Amino acid sequence: MASAWLIVRATVANAADRSAFDDWYRREHLPDAMKAFAVTRAWRGWSQQDPAVHCAHYWFESAERLDAVMKGPEIAALIAEFDRCWFGRVTRTREVFVVGDEMGG
Repeated sequence: MASAWLIVRATVANAADRSAFDDWYRREHLPDAMKAFAVTRAWRGWSQQDPAVHCAHYWFESAERLDAVMKGPEIAALIAEFDRCWFGRVTRTREVFVVGDEMGG
């Protein structure tokens, strides 16, 4: 059973929104998503090449678990909250990756 991760790529259109978005994601959205998804690892950061781009990564023990989350109410509630707070100001995409090889500890 391969592990997998979800990447949510957000583009903050207005530089004036970046600080508020960063604070909201750190304090609210990332912890809420970790709890809703029941994941033990998540990380996020800003692009060095494009300061408007923010990515969050959520690690799942199996691709099957991630697939279930993507079809379930957990992600729907998070999407609704994201849209309530940032609709029209932040666009985003989601992408799922399945681990092909893993090395190291």
